[in-house]
Amino acid sequence: MTEEIKNTLAVIPNNPGCYQFLDEKGKVIYVGKAKDLKKRVSSYFVKTHENPKTRILVRHIRQIKYIVVDTEEDTFLLENNLIKEFQPRYNVMLKDDKTYPSIVIKNEFFPRVFQTRNIVRDGSKYFGPYTSVMSVRALLEMFRKVYKVRTCRLNLTPENISAGKFNVCLEYHIKRCKGPCVGLQPMDEYDKNIREIFEILKGNVGIIGDRLREEMQRYSDELKFEEAQEVKEKYLMLENFRQKSLIISNINYNLDVFGYDDDENSAYINYLHIVHGAIIQAYTFEYKKKLDERREELLALGIVEMRQRFGSESKEIIVPLLPDLTLSDIEFTIPQRGDKRKLLELSDKNVKQYKIDKLKKAEMLNPEQRTTRILKTLQKDLQLKELPLHIECFDNSNIQGTNPVAACVVFKKAKPSKKDYRHFTVKTVVGPDDFASMSEIIYRRYSRALNEASDLPQLIVIDGGKGQLHAAVKSLQKIGLYGKIAIIGIAKRLEEIYFPEDPIPLYLDKNSETLKLIQKLRDEAHRFGITFHRKKRSKSQLVSELDEVKGIGPETKKKLLSHFKSIKRIKEASKKAIEDIAGKSKGEIIWNWITSTHS
Repeated sequence: MTEEIKNTLAVIPNNPGCYQFLDEKGKVIYVGKAKDLKKRVSSYFVKTHENPKTRILVRHIRQIKYIVVDTEEDTFLLENNLIKEFQPRYNVMLKDDKTYPSIVIKNEFFPRVFQTRNIVRDGSKYFGPYTSVMSVRALLEMFRKVYKVRTCRLNLTPENISAGKFNVCLEYHIKRCKGPCVGLQPMDEYDKNIREIFEILKGNVGIIGDRLREEMQRYSDELKFEEAQEVKEKYLMLENFRQKSLIISNINYNLDVFGYDDDENSAYINYLHIVHGAIIQAYTFEYKKKLDERREELLALGIVEMRQRFGSESKEIIVPLLPDLTLSDIEFTIPQRGDKRKLLELSDKNVKQYKIDKLKKAEMLNPEQRTTRILKTLQKDLQLKELPLHIECFDNSNIQGTNPVAACVVFKKAKPSKKDYRHFTVKTVVGPDDFASMSEIIYRRYSRALNEASDLPQLIVIDGGKGQLHAAVKSLQKIGLYGKIAIIGIAKRLEEIYFPEDPIPLYLDKNSETLKLIQKLRDEAHRFGITFHRKKRSKSQLVSELDEVKGIGPETKKKLLSHFKSIKRIKEASKKAIEDIAGKSKGEIIWNWITSTHS
């Protein structure tokens, strides 16, 4: 701790405020806020921090600056502005470099209404920003259809219109404009439309609908049917737009909703701005974590950022957890049921979808990232000591006790490594004994691996329940590998996972990536084993029948099978056809064998 820091800590007040940490070059490396500046800043220098990033931050601090404010609420606003200005290295950073469009009602005669990304302080009214360009275009299209606002850039002062400087354009002829440029639409009528557009942009769509309905009824009562029809068309177009927009409920809620989720590196926050029950803004964003920030602190940052950005004045904020934030005249609510709970669930759904989409995009650019994530999930679910980059799975195959074989499939980095697959013919087991067969195969596989100094897997998967797993464990114990390689069994009935010395199985969610990977291993081992078993059984059936014929050697059998393709066709052939392939004397022997077996 430098002398300057000691002197600052001695005089820093106990008031709320913001503090800045500067490095040896005078660069701001961290901005923070505190209800009590003295307690908060001093805490960095009087204790050992568990988080290594915090320890690194403290080592780089050479100077402290602070700003005292009146209220805790002001500290959040000031902190937010200072972070944007200095971009400190150790602060959480909002991953958002986009400029979103707004809708402006221009401060001019016969105001235009259009999309813009530039805010000019000239008395014009701005709404937004909107995170969806499509929403902006839909609103503007609706205004042009319903209210026929002008799109030209003419300077429509009363003097210019009176002087006859302008002519109507195509928009007038296709009935998308009422021709204010030539005095065909009075200013008070145009301004009335602009006032209604203003209310719609504030979210008061229902209020305007009610006004139009009342106006339509008044014209009808006065027998002004043409005017009533014109208002009716405007009303129907407005109602059509209202039904297409996202309305949460018939209750006129005016509130903000924040959904939250996070992982090791980032915090994800969704913001919904609700006006009269309709979603006016919806936006999901991400904070990149830098130090050991708490969820309550990160959510508070997001709330201040979004309310400031979108100009929200809602008096109620729906949240999944109470943020580390106090705002005057603002109520934080964690709803348990009802419409507000549905709003929170919708916000949470948007957060989770954003997180999933971000992960998928990253994995598309870097497939290795997906592999690592799946293996880390497997490691966590099975509580493995090592990341299972190399996994081997075993399956026994025998039908009615004949030709017992086993298969070993190898997955490296969660992908099949087919060059490392191995078949085994069971040698020491008589009859259909799966447990003894598994014991033999595991012993042969890993005793040979040790003798040849081959790579050993981090995980062995046994296709079977407790019995097969126990038999495999006994073989690993004999070799001296039990405890050095993780081993599990998967039973087919309920897809339960068994661990050695644990009678209670693990049941994984059927959609979990861990279970899907284990099932893929098991199914591949089963496929590989069955294929080998069928070949072996087919070969043994062919050989056994021809072996019954004494005096027929391997070359003659090869010629016969090469020509006739199967035993069945040999038996169906004529004596002459057989003699043509095998010769007269051997053909006679085969013919006598065929006739004797059919007699």
